[in-house]
Amino acid sequence: MTILLYTLATPPTLILLLHALTIVLPPKIAQITFFLAFLLTSWIAMLLCAGYGVVASLCLRIVGYGGLSQWTAGRAFKWTMWLGTGVTFQVVEGGRIEGGRRGGQDALLTRPAVFVGNHQTELDVLMLGCVFPQYCSVTAKKSLKWLPFLGWFMALSKTVFIDRANRTSARAAFDGAANTMRTDRQSVYIFPEGTRSYASSPELLPFKKGAFHLAIQAQVPIVPIVTATYAHVLNVKARRFCPGTIDVSVLPPIPTEGMTPADAETLCSRTQNAMMDELVRLSHVSGKQNGEPLPRATGVAGRGELRKRA
Repeated sequence: MTILLYTLATPPTLILLLHALTIVLPPKIAQITFFLAFLLTSWIAMLLCAGYGVVASLCLRIVGYGGLSQWTAGRAFKWTMWLGTGVTFQVVEGGRIEGGRRGGQDALLTRPAVFVGNHQTELDVLMLGCVFPQYCSVTAKKSLKWLPFLGWFMALSKTVFIDRANRTSARAAFDGAANTMRTDRQSVYIFPEGTRSYASSPELLPFKKGAFHLAIQAQVPIVPIVTATYAHVLNVKARRFCPGTIDVSVLPPIPTEGMTPADAETLCSRTQNAMMDELVRLSHVSGKQNGEPLPRATGVAGRGELRKRA
């Protein structure tokens, strides 16, 4: 029992020690120390919430609400991280309307849908916890399935595991996801960039087309979600962290009814352009970029000009 207590007490004690050291150490070293404290706190929070997610997933599946598993675990992670690190994400009103469809919280209620978002760092897991709609599941690398706690939780909560090295297996996984979307009205969240960009300015990596083929196959809308560049909060390369609130904009759904696989390229380009425009806008109104005000929607500056000014 004594060994167990010491084991449980060691991580929080180490975190407190790291925070205390930031007060007396030189600024550059204190910055790295604070970053390490953030990393340790984040890992502990993730393990705790993954453990909670395993129990919650089992209980929810028993009562027929397994589709809520990732939503409830995500919200637990949201509040745990807010209390432990002081960082969170919030949905802001973008004001964009397309074809009578609005973005923001209204768009998050779209069900089923393929939600797509830009991928900056590992902190995007917290973004999902803050923004994730009900009855939605993520896609993940197949290798994560075998991780203790986190992998167990993901396996129990309808995660779509993708074997990127096996195209046949990956296609079968998307076929299963499309069927689940139609029968259970379960949405899917995908990072179309495929990897983290670690961007310090508004930029997107090239999009992979899997998410758009899935949306067309299931005949469900694409809902783009854009997270403001947050290098001022977390810069992994510089080993720097600063607590804060990061803005997220949800764009109006893009319908796919009547589209065929031949339309995936056009749908992908349309989505990426809309997300890039919004990412540039967010960098001016909520990020730590140059702060130059953008023109109103009735202004003369076009997409190229807005991107150039970023």
